[in-house]
Amino acid sequence: MRSDLLATLNAERAGRRAVILLTDLATGVQRLVRAADIANDPLGEELEERLRSGKSGLLQAGATFALVKVPPVRLVVFGAAHIAQALAPMAKLAGFDLVIVDPRTAFATLERFPDCEVIAEWPQEVLPRLGPDLYTAMVLLTHEPRIDDPGITAALAAQCFYVGALGSRKTHANRLERLRAAGIAEPTLARIHAPIGLDIGAVSPAEIAISILAEIIAARRQKPLRSERAV
Repeated sequence: MRSDLLATLNAERAGRRAVILLTDLATGVQRLVRAADIANDPLGEELEERLRSGKSGLLQAGATFALVKVPPVRLVVFGAAHIAQALAPMAKLAGFDLVIVDPRTAFATLERFPDCEVIAEWPQEVLPRLGPDLYTAMVLLTHEPRIDDPGITAALAAQCFYVGALGSRKTHANRLERLRAAGIAEPTLARIHAPIGLDIGAVSPAEIAISILAEIIAARRQKPLRSERAV
């Protein structure tokens, strides 16, 4: 690989931005395509599909090889209660970089979340450091507006690929009123998944955690549910 391509590739990866290295298998010529430029690329449709899957492979009926480099998908969970305890090992098993955030030190402990990054701080303190981005899923589980609302606001502003919040429809309606009052537009608010998780009739913390993780994976892959495809 040319030194300029390698330097650009490393810079994009350091900035948590996706990039694809294309190699013409007949000539060996290589070029880099940044995620932001895919829409205008001649291979845009195929590259978008590769970016969604995160998998490298052949394009143009085998004429070009696409080496896909996407940042590790990060799951930031605000709220260190029972659902988060069930969600944590499942998320790590699925390959997510997991961060648990809760200013309530009785909940945010390594004893409750072994082998996890646990931060006992308020959202306003930790969010600038975390730097949510396109490859971040944000899950809000506290029912506490002082914790959930800043997390939602930051996630929407950063265009996180998934933003989900726990609570009943009434709770979410009240949440939307607060966010509207803060100046967030309706199309942006529509990106919030609430009540959180796929509607599978989940009741227990473990079942709710499964429904949340499934919804995150569906959002990450941008693949409609079978029931939606049948309509």
